[in-house]
Amino acid sequence: MNIQPAKAFRYRTIWISDFHLGTRRSQTELLLDFLRHTESNTLYLVGDVIDNWALKKSWYWHQTHNDVIQKLLRKARKGTRVIYIPGNHDEYFRDFIDFRFGRIAIQEDSVHVMANGKRYLVLHGDKFDGVVRYAKWLAVLGDQAYEAAITVNTVFNRIRRMFGLRYWSLSAYLKRKVKRAVEFISSFEKAVVREARQRGADGVICGHVHTPEMREIDGIHYCNDGDWVESCTALVEYFDGRLEVIHWATAREGLPLKADAHPDRDRRLVPAD
Repeated sequence: MNIQPAKAFRYRTIWISDFHLGTRRSQTELLLDFLRHTESNTLYLVGDVIDNWALKKSWYWHQTHNDVIQKLLRKARKGTRVIYIPGNHDEYFRDFIDFRFGRIAIQEDSVHVMANGKRYLVLHGDKFDGVVRYAKWLAVLGDQAYEAAITVNTVFNRIRRMFGLRYWSLSAYLKRKVKRAVEFISSFEKAVVREARQRGADGVICGHVHTPEMREIDGIHYCNDGDWVESCTALVEYFDGRLEVIHWATAREGLPLKADAHPDRDRRLVPAD
């Protein structure tokens, strides 16, 4: 089979977060597909890249999880400026703030200057989540319930694939419909925006709540890059400073399939869910 060269989407900056590597719910094949098809001058990893909470309870590490790490390291080696801002699920790495890991800089947070000169505060966001901040055991309990919801979502999408339908997040849809979840996300957004204003930023970019969003809140541009468990989204900056949330399952439609890059394993095609 002749596989055509993959088209590359080129951006000034990309923000991605909440991979939750180390869990079965991580959408690593879609994430790898995204990393293969996109290039940027700067790549921000905005927390919860590895799920230490899940790994402590039950070890799970698929080869594709390894592939994601290797792909990120390769991008850094080839000249992409990669900045890693740990979250609550990978908070262990906060002990290594200001260190470099394979040319990847680890930072508590960052201020990104857009092509148009506007300044955006970049952080994971867990410090503004009252449950995580003041009662960690409650957060873990909530995470277990969330894991169950994602399992249902996984089965749902397997059935969709059987009928040739693309990935769609049932769990994200349900979350948008649940009043308590909507109220929590709204409070979270306001808290993050308040921090950005106090630090003199024009906008804020975060992850944590697995809800991709981009809107104005009280004069501050709030952006959430989403996740790679439910939404499979990224925030991107074009070379003129414009921002956009990319839903990869939709954006990659029409792209050629790319062969798996591992010669020591059976050759297979990465599905375009």
